[in-house]
Amino acid sequence: MNDDLTAVFREEIRDLVESLERGLLDLKTRPQDAGLVNQVFRDLHTIKGSGGMFGFVALASFIHDFETAFDRVRSGKAQVTADLIRLGLAARDQIPALLEGAPDPQDIRGSILRALQALTSDPTAVPSMPDLPRLTFCLTGPALALGARPDLVLTELATLGATDIMAVADTMPALADLDPDTCCLTWTMSMPATVGKADIEDVFLFVEAEWTLDMAVNNAPLPGVAVVSADVSAATTASPAPAVSASNEAEATVRVPATRLDTLMDSVGELVTVEARLTELARQSCDPSLIATAELVTRLAGQLRDATIVMRMVPLRSLVARFRRLIHSLSDTLGKPVEFIIKGEETELDKTMIEKLADPLVHILRNALDHGMETPAERQAAGKTGEGRIELSAIHAGGEVLIRVRDDGKGMNPERIRAKAVERGLIQPDAQLSESQIFTLVFEPGFSTAETVTEVSGRGVGMDVVRRTIESLRGSIDVESRLNHGTSVTLRLPLTLAIIDGLLIDVAGEKYTLPLATVQEIVELPAEKSQASLTGDFLDVRGKFVPFVRLRTMFDCDAPLPESQNVVIVEAADGCIGFVVDHIIGTNQTVIKQMSKLHSGARSISGATILGDGTVALIIDVPQLVALARPQGDLVKELAA
Repeated sequence: MNDDLTAVFREEIRDLVESLERGLLDLKTRPQDAGLVNQVFRDLHTIKGSGGMFGFVALASFIHDFETAFDRVRSGKAQVTADLIRLGLAARDQIPALLEGAPDPQDIRGSILRALQALTSDPTAVPSMPDLPRLTFCLTGPALALGARPDLVLTELATLGATDIMAVADTMPALADLDPDTCCLTWTMSMPATVGKADIEDVFLFVEAEWTLDMAVNNAPLPGVAVVSADVSAATTASPAPAVSASNEAEATVRVPATRLDTLMDSVGELVTVEARLTELARQSCDPSLIATAELVTRLAGQLRDATIVMRMVPLRSLVARFRRLIHSLSDTLGKPVEFIIKGEETELDKTMIEKLADPLVHILRNALDHGMETPAERQAAGKTGEGRIELSAIHAGGEVLIRVRDDGKGMNPERIRAKAVERGLIQPDAQLSESQIFTLVFEPGFSTAETVTEVSGRGVGMDVVRRTIESLRGSIDVESRLNHGTSVTLRLPLTLAIIDGLLIDVAGEKYTLPLATVQEIVELPAEKSQASLTGDFLDVRGKFVPFVRLRTMFDCDAPLPESQNVVIVEAADGCIGFVVDHIIGTNQTVIKQMSKLHSGARSISGATILGDGTVALIIDVPQLVALARPQGDLVKELAA
């Protein structure tokens, strides 16, 4: 079998398996939904048919029993039960292994057959598919050289109702003897008894090659359909099939390996750097033609950058299936029924971001259910419904994506967290911390308030992994909680990790870049605010107090002060905060370069970029810089609120 075709088949099976799992989990809450039952049946039918067509006979055979169960549900002869859903998910988990050649899981198959016995109206009988005519066809002679397309023939036969389509490779010669013009495979399938000889011959009407057909029931040939053949001349004299209008065709898609997208993004990043250099040279030369060329390159590079970023964007939906399965399994294991709600699953993030978000979200959801959610008895005693609620949502907010996990559980006790932090030596007993700062202590390594260690959590490892991963993505975490009302954990993440729009600033002669998406506005620093205040620095911006910090102080600069300074007001987790800078240079496209391990401890810097003149500008990590600024004065939080 062609390796490229097999790779495409595996990708399609992966999508079908995800759809199957989603349908099964939906059926748990909507067992009477006929549309969901049909969707699950179609997914099973397609997996079985495609698996047989590509030679995965064990997979097709295993799925057959699974499909039979849902065929009975679809026909109204059985109902969706919790056991059927459980077995369906167990069977779904076997599909990837069967694709890799694992042996047929007889235990799962036996459980499905026993479930089928329970589903049937006659508990002593196992439903079986009726004996259907088996159709066998092969393309003979130099079929492939003449342009024959077996895949199109199989698709046409499937529309007639063909099932159990399987490829037979018994006559496949050795690799050295393969003839690229000859089709060496034979296909067999079950055909509905209502499909006649004329219907099948119509499928082969425009096949420009010789072909043979054989139809039989239990190996006994059917009268009049034993062997049907046609030659090239009969096909080539037929009138061509009508053309399909382009407006009726679905939008074409192409599967591209992720590594190629990474290579493309790297090349675009280098192009953006070269474009900045060209623009700088054009500005210095004052040559109109060179300036016009630089402007054209800038526009084209921007379009290419935007198109490449869009290609790398992946909806959060690609992660949702595993989270729903996680909640489903944990809910049963812990005996805590919950309603899992997902909002904004179409929200898109960079594919690299999606790949790295899986583990942090698993830890957060697991903690929400294990630590945050009460048992049904505890909830009823607290005046709540017996079933809990966990909501996963995602929205775009400016240049960020906010991913929030919210539950209606027992909430976090700040006093208990503080006591545990003092006990572990994380803070001093007399430390003055706001409630928000106390909640962030749960992200410290080894921190846990669990009294016992369970198979789910309690070792204080997961939340530390969450923080480190989110920080590596240049994101931040906000935690809000109320006792007996629940907890909300919000992840703030940039849209992309490769190229951003930046605001270039100057501080004591050094150039820095602020992510433009975080910038709210720029104001001039009043003369009376040029010196630091003992009571805290803040501005009155249209009647609202905005705290600010001086980057000269943060970066320990002692160069002479300029005559005037500006305040760049950025959006922080708790509101707005201003950064005092010496000069605003302008905006630019910023290609993010990772810092070396030597500089990995600089928490206020998230990366670097190469400017048009060849110099390097450090990229400021706004959330981290705000966090470092807070200890300098409590007004940063209080006035921003």
